[in-house]
Amino acid sequence: MPLMTDRQSVAANATIQNVLAGKIDEFLRMNSVVSLYAVAEAVGVNISLIVGGNVVLDDQEIVSRAAGVSITKPDDLVIQAGGLAGDRMILRLRNTTGAAIIVRTQLESLAA
Repeated sequence: MPLMTDRQSVAANATIQNVLAGKIDEFLRMNSVVSLYAVAEAVGVNISLIVGGNVVLDDQEIVSRAAGVSITKPDDLVIQAGGLAGDRMILRLRNTTGAAIIVRTQLESLAA
């Protein structure tokens, strides 16, 4: 089960185009069910997930918690989606506020 975790500071009014860019599991190794977990340290961060050209989640606000809080399963599950071997995953973060916000993400791929 490939697992990718990330912690990003998303600058004020900025977008990170692909949190997964350059990671070893950016492309699915096998047909998979992908589970996305995410939490932000303040309100105002939107998230998008694209799997193999299919927009699974488009610019939706994610849950916020106090600073330093880690992802809690299953509470922070944002969405699950299917993908085929070779599909590229793109995870976009957009800060809609005037201050930087820390965002934690976790993507798990289970063989389908």
